[in-house]
Amino acid sequence: MDAEKAHHLALSLAEKTHQSTFLQSLTRGIYASNINHTSDSVQLWGLDFKNRIGLAAGFDKNGTTPLAMQALGFGFVEVGSITAKASMGNPKPRAFRLPHDRSLINRMGLNNEGTDTIIDRLSQQNLDIPLGINIAKTNDATIHGDLAIQDYMYSYLRAQTVADYITINISCPNTGEGKTFEDPVALKELLQAIKSSATSVGVPSTRKKSIPEPSTFAYVPTTVKFSVDTSREQLMILLDICENLGIDGYVATNTSNHREGLQTPEKTLLKIGRGGLSGYAIASRSLAMTTWISEALKGAKPIISVGGISTREEYLARLEAGASLVQVYTGLIYQGPGLVSQMLGS
Repeated sequence: MDAEKAHHLALSLAEKTHQSTFLQSLTRGIYASNINHTSDSVQLWGLDFKNRIGLAAGFDKNGTTPLAMQALGFGFVEVGSITAKASMGNPKPRAFRLPHDRSLINRMGLNNEGTDTIIDRLSQQNLDIPLGINIAKTNDATIHGDLAIQDYMYSYLRAQTVADYITINISCPNTGEGKTFEDPVALKELLQAIKSSATSVGVPSTRKKSIPEPSTFAYVPTTVKFSVDTSREQLMILLDICENLGIDGYVATNTSNHREGLQTPEKTLLKIGRGGLSGYAIASRSLAMTTWISEALKGAKPIISVGGISTREEYLARLEAGASLVQVYTGLIYQGPGLVSQMLGS
């Protein structure tokens, strides 16, 4: 089956589970009944995580499945990326499996229903696990400069009302030339604007949580997500900016534009074309970036490690490298809905 059609099928089943307490109970009994949450629980940012494994952004862009993911045993869920304006994304086909590499390539183009629709939907939900919201700039090359910052700020302020933490996705294109907010000057301007907006007009979350740890941001812990293609030298520059502006944690990493070392035939890769590579093919680089951040910060801030994690051994390796939490998405596609239980060794 076409990769995107398969995704929609899985999403449809998850949506039905999300809407049905019976299906949630059934799902929990089949896939998560043997998970011992107490041995893997952790508290970060004043939030209680029943376990350290979360669903990465990308699977549920529109916030239609969190209760189903909770039933599968996930310790937290990250929705998105969401953008201020709705977007249909890029033309199809735009998602491709690389089974020889346990990986995917996608160029979805930030397809989502838009911030207002998604936040309104999430405000009606009552999860027992932390909810993260991943925000990005609307996929429109005419929105750049100050308009791009305003675009981010709109989503950030709306997300505060329902999110337990917010992830700022800075590796998506900002201009028609492909410039991203991973440019140091652009990143500093963006975070300064968000910091100002959060402390002046931020709205307390309606979600129940423990007393949060001190943070530069007013109410919702805020993380920054880096591309796996970021060099160590560039990463240190970006980390310095983030630390000076009070970012609460980091997500490592987003997808890759590189294709080195893949088992998939070159002819197939050429036919697929451009897109972000995720899954096992980026595991070693994602692990390295997790280590770099942990060493630079000496464990001072939580790190969410994501990219190519699909076994208990890989999960434990990320924790050993300094990750506080991990996220999966591509691994769920190849390993199936019992992945959380398998990784926790339950």
